[in-house]
Amino acid sequence: MGDQNTIIDMAKTKPVRLLGEERRREILKTLVQNGRITVEEVVRRFDVSAATARADLDALQESGELIRSHGGGIRPLAANPEHPLKVREGIHHSEKVRIAQAAAQLIRPLQTVIVCTGSTSAELATQLQNDCPANITVITYALSIAMRLADIPQVSLIMLGGFLRNPSTALVGPHAEHMMQSLHADHCFMSAVGLDPDIGITTLDIMEAHLNRRMIESAAEVTVLADSSKFGHRSLSVISDFRPIHRVITDDKAPRTTVEKLRARGIEVVLT
Repeated sequence: MGDQNTIIDMAKTKPVRLLGEERRREILKTLVQNGRITVEEVVRRFDVSAATARADLDALQESGELIRSHGGGIRPLAANPEHPLKVREGIHHSEKVRIAQAAAQLIRPLQTVIVCTGSTSAELATQLQNDCPANITVITYALSIAMRLADIPQVSLIMLGGFLRNPSTALVGPHAEHMMQSLHADHCFMSAVGLDPDIGITTLDIMEAHLNRRMIESAAEVTVLADSSKFGHRSLSVISDFRPIHRVITDDKAPRTTVEKLRARGIEVVLT
C-alpha cells in the first residue's frame, strides 16, 4: 500500500514540475522582450501565488538567467560567454539573412562602407558575394569579412591591423584605431551584442568598442544590424548611444515598445 501511495504521489508531482519549467520558459521570453518582469506580472499572467512567482524568479536567478530586484527581476547586465563566430552564425540564421539582405540594398556603387565584425555582418558580406554594387570600397577589421570579399573584383578592400580577438576573428587595438582616424566612409554597418534604448549599443570587448566608436565618427551614415534577441540586452562595453545612429535593421520579433521608442527619437527602424 505504501509503494502504491508513493507511485500516486509521483504521478501527482510530475505534472506540477513540468508546468513550473514551462512557466519559467515563458518568464524568460518576457525578459528577452522587456528586460524585466515583476512578481505581480507573473502572478497575473500565470495565475499563481506570489510565493510561487518569487520561487520562479529565485530559481531563474540561481541558473544565472536573471538578477533579482525589488519586486521582480531584470536581465543580467553582462553578456553570456562569447561563442565563436561560426557558432553565432547559426543562431537566428534566417533573421540574420533577412537583415543582411535589407542592409545590402542600402549600398550604392562607388561608396566606401565600413563593415564591422559580427555574425550578421558576416552574412552581409555573403550577400555582397552574390550581388555587389560596382566599385565599392570596404573597410573592415574582421577576418571573416575580408575572406568573403577578397576575391570580388568590384570591391577594393581596406583591412585594419591590430591584435587578433579569436572569438570574433577581429583585429583591434590602438593601431587599428590610428589607421581609422585617417579614413572616411559613406556608410558604417555596425553589429552589436546588445541594444538597449536607454543605454545604446554594447559589445563584450573594450578595445573593440573603442574601435567601433572611431568608425561611427568616421562615417556619414550609421546603420545598426541586430536581430531581436539583442534588444533589451546590455553587454560590458558601450559602443555608442543612439544619437549618431541613423537606422536599425532588425527582424519582426523586435519588441514593439523599443521600436516605438527608437522611432520617436527619429531613428529609422526597418523590420524584416
